[in-house]
Amino acid sequence: MASSSLFTLVDDIASLLDDVALMSKVAVKKTAGVLGDDLALNAQQVAGVHADRELPVVWAVAKGSLVNKAILVPVALLISGFVPVLITPLLMLGGLFLCFEGAEKVLHLLTHQGSSAAQHHEELRQAVADEAVDMLAFEKDKIKGAVRTDFILSAEIIVITLGTVAEASMAQRITVLVGISIAMTVGVYGLVAAIVKLDDAGLYLSRQLARWKQAIGAALVWAAPWLMKGLSVVGTVAMFLVGGGILVHGLPLVGHGIEELSATLGWAGPLVGIGLEGAAGLLSGAAVVALLWTARRVRQAMGPSAA
Repeated sequence: MASSSLFTLVDDIASLLDDVALMSKVAVKKTAGVLGDDLALNAQQVAGVHADRELPVVWAVAKGSLVNKAILVPVALLISGFVPVLITPLLMLGGLFLCFEGAEKVLHLLTHQGSSAAQHHEELRQAVADEAVDMLAFEKDKIKGAVRTDFILSAEIIVITLGTVAEASMAQRITVLVGISIAMTVGVYGLVAAIVKLDDAGLYLSRQLARWKQAIGAALVWAAPWLMKGLSVVGTVAMFLVGGGILVHGLPLVGHGIEELSATLGWAGPLVGIGLEGAAGLLSGAAVVALLWTARRVRQAMGPSAA
């Protein structure tokens, strides 16, 4: 961005930032499903570590997340610069993967009814309490697992963001991708840090002399696990909505059909449109889960020779 005067340069930058801000808002909305899932998953990843190690673990995972995005953003820019035809297929794959993850979560909830989660929590509690367990190795394991999870979710966020700025200039693409990557990392891990320390804050307040502080502390301790469950539910629903929306708009006939139907329904149109996109996401995810389950059963029936 070369200009002959400082004022022209400032005006150019201001114009670019204005466009970037608008596109970033769209990108944030479209990546909401991934963000909700990212937040819930990574907060769960650090569950089970000692209280005084929670924040260092979150910080370590956040640094890993930044490394992930430092790898993914240049790859995304190379794709958009040299093979832009891949953007839509990648976007569709990202949407389908979101729907698959959501369907897998729903299936797990329906088939296990929370028993496995309670068992897993108890195993973590025992591991942390056991003096024989190498806590350094335990922490490293937790961090590696969370960074692997973050890599997949970061890839989804970047692909979805890339789809929203595919027609923009390279400067705008770079700015939006870098901006969204930093904002998502700071936002997600800042909130994760707050969530994992919420019960500690509640415990501290509950031990104060003032009754109002005790009441707030008790409320925080009670709310912490429900907040985590709420994040998981909201994240799963958002995955179907966002993933379904990507798939629907990637198929012009289906996308236009839903838009035309919504336009005939007045005030209820947008709600119906969102509902149909969510239903499409749920059905698509369920289809992928069913396909993988069938393939697994066929492979098992064929025995070792299938490998």
